[in-house]
Amino acid sequence: MRITNNMMMHNTSNNINGNKINVDKLNHQMSSQKKIQRPSEDPVIAIRSLRFRSTLSEIEQYYERNIPDAESWMSVTETAIKNMENILRDIRTQCDYGDNDYLKDEDRDTILTQLAKLREQVYAEGNADYAGRTVFTGYRTNKKLTFMVDDPNTNYHIKQGFSYNALEEHRYYSDQVTMPTTKDEVLTGSISDPKEGIFNRIRLSYGEIESLDGQTQTPGANPGDPATTTAKIKYSFFSAVQEPGTTPVLDKDGNPVTDADGRTKYEKEIEVTIYDSEKDWAAANTDPDHKNEYKIEDGKAVFLKDSGELVLADDVAADIRSKKADVTVGYNKTGFDKGELRPEYYYDCENNTDPQNQIVYKKFDEDGNEIHQDINYVVAANQTITVNTNASDVFDASLGRDVDALMDAVRFAIDANDKVKRLKEMKKMEEYSSEECQKKLDDWLEAANKECDYANTNMQKLYNSYIGRCDVYLEKINLSLTTVGSKGQSLDLIKNRMSNQQTTVETLKSTNEDRELSDIIIDYTAAYSAYEASLQAASKINKNTLLNYI
Repeated sequence: MRITNNMMMHNTSNNINGNKINVDKLNHQMSSQKKIQRPSEDPVIAIRSLRFRSTLSEIEQYYERNIPDAESWMSVTETAIKNMENILRDIRTQCDYGDNDYLKDEDRDTILTQLAKLREQVYAEGNADYAGRTVFTGYRTNKKLTFMVDDPNTNYHIKQGFSYNALEEHRYYSDQVTMPTTKDEVLTGSISDPKEGIFNRIRLSYGEIESLDGQTQTPGANPGDPATTTAKIKYSFFSAVQEPGTTPVLDKDGNPVTDADGRTKYEKEIEVTIYDSEKDWAAANTDPDHKNEYKIEDGKAVFLKDSGELVLADDVAADIRSKKADVTVGYNKTGFDKGELRPEYYYDCENNTDPQNQIVYKKFDEDGNEIHQDINYVVAANQTITVNTNASDVFDASLGRDVDALMDAVRFAIDANDKVKRLKEMKKMEEYSSEECQKKLDDWLEAANKECDYANTNMQKLYNSYIGRCDVYLEKINLSLTTVGSKGQSLDLIKNRMSNQQTTVETLKSTNEDRELSDIIIDYTAAYSAYEASLQAASKINKNTLLNYI
């Protein structure tokens, strides 16, 4: 085969260009330290690189965004729960301190002041937020747990359920001493006979109730007599035999509801007489021998609107306990104070403030199970963690009412002791030095001492009782704190795994894409030497032409 100069020049040019391409490729590698610049150079490396980058992007989303966000959310939650725990322990300390017989007037004042300050903080921690999102309010993260200002116009219809365990014995006091201020009042004034009534009650989560469901009003028997306001309240229980006066509870399909033992669920109505206050309840007793004395007829109940208490006759309370029954109370409330819990986080209710725009809230499903509004974060592939804690799991709706009851009991004791103190001072005054006044003052003092004994006994019993209640609330808070802690530990394990996985994928990605600079320099030096050699060889070929052989 004859080789011409043109053929040699063409081959030499191709070789030079190939060497130049190799030098250029290595030059790019030296600048970027990457094996390829475009997928066409090595499709296998390109495909593996896309997979590694996609995996690494997912890991970075979990490790650098989702996990830190979840950690911060749970950290805010844990801090709020710990603060709530400290508040409860302070309340318990006041109860423990108050449960002493040697307390003086100034000690009671101190306890009342401390309780008032703690009452303001009871639910404040429930409004804790993370990045503008309230952490205890489920999906409604743009809303607060409590009313932030007094709201006199907001109206809710609330359906509140109670188990038989909600029944508690409570003491009511009527016909309290009204202090005389003048000599004539001492001599002619009516001296009260303080009375104590002990009843079983169920206390709603709110006071100042507007009305109960099905409330009706009956005119008085005689002209001028006050009207009687009544309603019906039901309690339900499971029983193998239907009792007189009960009706079976039906499900949505119209079938009787039964339990695992095949017992049917029945409900029973009780008539409730509604009063505005304890004072009105006591005043309703027209028996001259039991004036201003609390009374409930057998088989019935009384409801006090101002305190939100359902007071049961002894036989009704005994029946509810023996049957382990559940009581349901539906009621309307208009107006809420600053710091009160919003009912939608605890009960099935409707906001009827705007009749044209009713808002319905569901807290329980048809079977009575609580509906949890869980906020889940994806923290790893196919792995989620619930970061939020529902308010009802931490902040018991009864706690604020318990603190209010304690404060009322302390005020009652302070006022009663003050009456005794003032009457004793009056006995020393010249104005009341007559024998008649002194005798009358002794009668006043006897009534005041009776009231004082009631008040002090009531306060001591409440202190003792609420120490146990605080322990129950603390157990609930500690359980929530443990749950948050266990979630945090799980998140730490996931975080460590994602960190290791991120390092592993980054290493694999680097092995697939990157080249060591030292290796590139060696290859580049060799390629450049080959390029220079090809240029030198080409220069020698170009010097020889046909004329050299003529």
